Amino acid sequence: MNFTYGKKEKLKSKKLIDQMFTEGQSVSAFPLRLVYLETTFEENIVAKTGVSVSKRHFKTAVDRNRIKRLLRESYRLNKATYFNNITTQYAFMILYIGKKKPTFLQVETSMNKVFEKFLNKISYEKNSQE
Repeated sequence: MNFTYGKKEKLKSKKLIDQMFTEGQSVSAFPLRLVYLETTFEENIVAKTGVSVSKRHFKTAVDRNRIKRLLRESYRLNKATYFNNITTQYAFMILYIGKKKPTFLQVETSMNKVFEKFLNKISYEKNSQE
């Protein structure tokens, strides 16, 4: 898996986003929350991902956009580490739930924590189903 975040990997389907928030599961590592749903895509990709920042906590678009850029960059750099050996397809939404502006280092460490929790949770669910 390469270090890109192309158009095919972006989560844009309104139906899928709504379905993810109603049927999906989540894991948290403050200040991030990862909502995910196992699904299938026509494209040959492992995950489609979207990012979101609350307008309630960050009134100006400049601040929201900066945090979203940090989230996307952290995801882009770390996805190869966590999703190389996953075969099922997932839809992800990464939510920033903190109230203070983060640095890139803070975002990256919490991104690693949230993906570790995600992998532990799905491996536990697969082991309990067997």
